[in-house]
Amino acid sequence: MTEAPILPDYAGPNVRGIIPALLGRADWSRSLPPWFPEPVRHARQVVVLVLDGLGWDQLSEHSADMPLLSGFTGGPITTVAPTTTATALSSIATGLTPAEHGLVGYRMLMKGEVINVLRWLAPGGDRRRSLPPIDVQPFTPFMGITVPVVSPAELESSAFTEAHLRGSRPVGYRASSAIAVEVRHQLAAGERFVYAYYGSVDKTAHERGFGDFYDAELRAADRLVGDIVDALPTGAALLVTADHGQVQVGDRIITPDPALLSSVALQSGEGRFRWWHTPGSPDTLAKEADDAYGDLAWVVTKEQMIDEGWFGPVMSPPVAARLGDVALVAHEPVSFYEPADSGPFELICRHGSLTSAEVMVPLLAHLA
Repeated sequence: MTEAPILPDYAGPNVRGIIPALLGRADWSRSLPPWFPEPVRHARQVVVLVLDGLGWDQLSEHSADMPLLSGFTGGPITTVAPTTTATALSSIATGLTPAEHGLVGYRMLMKGEVINVLRWLAPGGDRRRSLPPIDVQPFTPFMGITVPVVSPAELESSAFTEAHLRGSRPVGYRASSAIAVEVRHQLAAGERFVYAYYGSVDKTAHERGFGDFYDAELRAADRLVGDIVDALPTGAALLVTADHGQVQVGDRIITPDPALLSSVALQSGEGRFRWWHTPGSPDTLAKEADDAYGDLAWVVTKEQMIDEGWFGPVMSPPVAARLGDVALVAHEPVSFYEPADSGPFELICRHGSLTSAEVMVPLLAHLA
């Protein structure tokens, strides 16, 4: 029997709680949640490093490739639903559940069309003017505090950056070797909190899958962690987490039955968390989809997900309108095909669903 999906623990050890715990408390030694790694409680300064795509399961299975990070103090926590970059990074930065900040997927329905949240594109082109990021995601990140964000320079002017990082102080880098240098400069300037993002683990898994290239990337990421550790002054801590993990899908791509899709007006989400929007009965579509694909995916209606708190305990009607009616949430290593969701190359590893490999992420720390 297939295990149930792993639902995010929004009230407990979850990525959405990291920023409020750090920026909302003056005394880390006494007030951090019990699930925080002990080294952070003794820190005067903290660097939060997000390693995009590094799930806890992958770190555990490849600890030999990341010996330094594997030796840090801490353990696994949950990310958000769906387990996708746009949603999770927004929850990390804002400290809110997806139900609250409203960026509820990689591709979501807005004003009658499906928008790619990372690129802020719809089939008709760029939507920054018709869907201003500040309107789509109205909450200020980092609790309204201006913090330095060390991330790729080419992302600074993107609409998604405006949606989830606006008001922060961008510290862009062109090469990953600059990350530790920039972190050192910020800490030396007296910053109590620094946020850094590194995306190559995710990119390598997508493009190359698990294997030699992935192992090499993990070793490179561990060297980056080491460079940042070397840059820490005494009393500063490095806290490492991730937005989601990965599942190797390869060519196990499921093309949905055209008879089922005849009841579907639009598709959104992504391959491992595929939303179907129907003008008909969601319950009927869900039953038919479960009959066809229940051995591969959890088939769940929007109402059930909202009732069970997949995206958080409370969701407003405008945010709920961005969801589909029925979702195919893969529990096997497969992806559900949709032509509009295809890119320039086939993704080998994917994410989005609520399996352990995708939901569980590290929260690990080291104190200098």
